[in-house]
Amino acid sequence: MLLFSLECGLGMLAVGAMAALTQWSRWLSPVAVLIYLLIVVATALLSGFWQAVIVSLSAVGVQAYFTAKQAQFAVAADSVTSVTLVVFVLVALTVSRLSSRVTNHAQEAESRGGQMQDLYEFTRRTLQMNLHVEPGPQLAELVHDIFALEAVAVFDADLHAVYQAGYWSVDPQDLAQNVYYFETTDDDPETGLGRRVVRLGTVPVGSLVVRGETTPLTNNAIASLIALTFDRYRAFANESRIETERRTEQLRATVLDSLAHAYKTPLTAIRAASTGLGEMGRLSPGQAELVALIDEQTGVLNELTTRLLTTARLDAGQVALHASPVGVASLIEEVVASLGDRLASMKVVIKLEEEDLVVSCDRQLMVMLLTQYIDNACKYSIFGTTITIRVVRARGEAIFSVHSYGPVIPMADRERIFNRYYRSSTQSNRTSGTGIGLSVAKRVAVIHGGYVWVTSEELEGTTFFAAIPAPVQKRK
Repeated sequence: MLLFSLECGLGMLAVGAMAALTQWSRWLSPVAVLIYLLIVVATALLSGFWQAVIVSLSAVGVQAYFTAKQAQFAVAADSVTSVTLVVFVLVALTVSRLSSRVTNHAQEAESRGGQMQDLYEFTRRTLQMNLHVEPGPQLAELVHDIFALEAVAVFDADLHAVYQAGYWSVDPQDLAQNVYYFETTDDDPETGLGRRVVRLGTVPVGSLVVRGETTPLTNNAIASLIALTFDRYRAFANESRIETERRTEQLRATVLDSLAHAYKTPLTAIRAASTGLGEMGRLSPGQAELVALIDEQTGVLNELTTRLLTTARLDAGQVALHASPVGVASLIEEVVASLGDRLASMKVVIKLEEEDLVVSCDRQLMVMLLTQYIDNACKYSIFGTTITIRVVRARGEAIFSVHSYGPVIPMADRERIFNRYYRSSTQSNRTSGTGIGLSVAKRVAVIHGGYVWVTSEELEGTTFFAAIPAPVQKRK
């Protein structure tokens, strides 16, 4: 950097001009010194410290020259010259430092203003992103373009993918993943790399690596905006999935309802025909046996169709709850009687904590729930073992349970077996079924405001529970 500059030369010319004017006007020495001081200050503001020092030396030299002409003041001239020079230099140093500081602050403020504008633009663009597709590629391109960086890499830990933009001399895959796995956050001035872990709260969800001219605060802000975009994308994806499942369930319920109604008519005709044939008489034993088989299987189909229809209506929320006081003992007796043929070879034990217990519930729906539980126990229990039906009161709930001994239900299946069409993998090949019954039982409990669960151990057996939090009272 040259010590002399245009401002420095102009300052020295101004000193010379002021010296000539002072001598011509015969101004006092202090007035001339003040004028020189103003010139030094102006030079320090416009050029800098060293230029102001040169102008100071020229001003002191000129002043000393004219003062030395006055012989009577020769003794004092040296001391005045020295003091003046020191003052000029100190003023130049102070003013130049203040000017430099103000200039730096102005540049920093301008830089921050530009970065804030870039961050605003980045925020605006992320809010307009298409969340139907993965956000990673869009984010990498936005960061690269808006902040004018050399290269950008964004790692999405949920999708386990690295997205890049700009020119990378090396593959950024490992670099971005290492930032995430080792939780590295730093800025390297030598390489120009900035590394950030992308977090949602305290949970790491990805990483960001940039190369270019950015500040640590800007990198932090970019990482935070990327984390928010990841979160919005996942929330949008969940909402879309839930809406799709809702529509699928609605369509499924509509199809089930239509099929159930369509099957009802021919089943009624078949049952009427088989009943008519049986009443006509004059059938051979073989024919009578076939008619009985038709009638029996028609009943099975009719029961299945009714279950499908009820399931569809429960799913669609079209079943109204008609609650009334129901005696628990008579309710269980009704269900056991309806399953008499199925339970003929089984030992059934009924245990009621209170014989006169009354529950306010929908009797028809509760019959469906208990029928499914007991029928399920018949299917899977070991021959010769006991099926135990129990009802107890606990915390204002009537808890129905059906216990049997059979194959153990794996822990992973104990929630899922209440989903429609799901059947435990350890039992699906042993008995026939549709996978609908337990889902109906769950729906019945839920529509009463209750819940269901199952326990299953090899030694303790399997028990299906249904808690009905309806008002519970004793029969008067």
